[in-house]
Amino acid sequence: MGIHHHHRLALCCGRLWLRWPATVLLALALTDCTVGPDFVRPTAQTPAHWSKAAATPLPADSQPQSTTTEETADLRRWWADFNDPTLSSLIARSISSNLDLRTAVLRIEEARAQRDVTAASLWPTLSANASYSRTQVSQTTPTGALYSSIGSSKIPGLVGISIPNPYNQFQLGADVSWEVDLFGRVRRSVEAADAATEESVEDQHAALVSLLGDVAQSYIELRGAQLSLSVAQENVASISELLELTRERRAAGLISDIDVVEATAQLTATRAQLPTFRLAITQAINQLSRLLGREPEGLRAELDATAPIPPLPNAVPLGLPAELARRRPDIRKAEASLHAATAEIGVAVAGLFPRLTLAGGGGFQSETIGQLTQWASRFGSLGPSLELPVFDLGSWRMVRLQNVRAKEAAVAYAATVLNALHEVENARAAYGADQNRRAWLDATVTQNRDALTLARQRYDGGVASFIDVLDAQRTLQQNQLSLAQSSTAVADDLVRLYRALGGGWESANR
Repeated sequence: MGIHHHHRLALCCGRLWLRWPATVLLALALTDCTVGPDFVRPTAQTPAHWSKAAATPLPADSQPQSTTTEETADLRRWWADFNDPTLSSLIARSISSNLDLRTAVLRIEEARAQRDVTAASLWPTLSANASYSRTQVSQTTPTGALYSSIGSSKIPGLVGISIPNPYNQFQLGADVSWEVDLFGRVRRSVEAADAATEESVEDQHAALVSLLGDVAQSYIELRGAQLSLSVAQENVASISELLELTRERRAAGLISDIDVVEATAQLTATRAQLPTFRLAITQAINQLSRLLGREPEGLRAELDATAPIPPLPNAVPLGLPAELARRRPDIRKAEASLHAATAEIGVAVAGLFPRLTLAGGGGFQSETIGQLTQWASRFGSLGPSLELPVFDLGSWRMVRLQNVRAKEAAVAYAATVLNALHEVENARAAYGADQNRRAWLDATVTQNRDALTLARQRYDGGVASFIDVLDAQRTLQQNQLSLAQSSTAVADDLVRLYRALGGGWESANR
């Protein structure tokens, strides 16, 4: 029985082998067909030029303002515009050591590995097997009873028949299977996986843009806090000198105790500001340490010495609004998401069409291991199978679902472009407005110094009260701190503008 079975399989296999080349050629010809829509890169809806923001008139004696232009922007190393070697060093080290950035890079590798898993479906699968079994057929069944009655018997004129029970079976075999991608289901899946990989790449670009901005902003906050601390310490020294003068005049009987008390109160109030600025310095150093993958206080020795806020460039080239769509990582990611959603439509549509699988298997099978590799012990099968969906309501609804998702991705792309334009315009407006505010505060501080000098002269001449001197000192102190904070804000605004433009990732990825 088993021998006749092997001959029948071998005959079937031989016939199928004759048809195999034609089947393969037909399958390969059909694989050029890919259903579903092809992706078309969207056109970003952007204005031709940036808006002309209204500017507040500057004081006549103020420094020239740093302006923005529409010249072609090279933002690959925008931080170099600040001309601060320490800032450039911090950014370079953060790129190589930041842990969040490393995670983003690993996610790219993960997406690429997932893409390779998807693409593997384009290739045949081949497996080999080896087995041994000893089988006992129940003698109380018709088959077992037949085996037992025949056993090993001889019929005159015929070959001896041997049907042992129990019996051994040794097998060596291999199986091959290949789903022919007739309608591009797998190719569309690979296309979607490629787009998903591109999304991960743009996520890494976005993480890099964010990191560069965070390092620069934290560094500016550090220098701004150091500037504010220096201003407060200068005011402490100035008020201490004024308090000492007041005590001398009180000892001489020229003034009353109230002037000494007022000067003392203003000195203690000024000293109360110092811990706030020292805390801001510590927080900024720790933030920079974290961004560089260092322990808390890891950069204290390097950054504790006071240094000025980085100077601004004379001009900031922005490029035209249309360039923004090709530079900002979030817009590029939204485009990749739309590409993936479009490809998924093709995957869903291909699910409505037939699926052709070419499969084959064969090997050697024998009762004894000595006969296992004999030609008579071979067995095999080969042939195509065609799966034709007749009624699958879920597949039809999946096509509709993927179409809706693609429309949603298109809207998300348009919204991302619009949001980017608003971010740039708001950053430009803030950059100009804070520069104007700084210019007016600078002029105000100059006038406050003159007012304090005049008040002290009038007080020394006996024509003004000590309260006038304290008021002038207090006003100067407040506006000096406001000027320091405004200078910090202007530099921070420029960093925010560079972030909104999406610059920096090109150079850092090279």
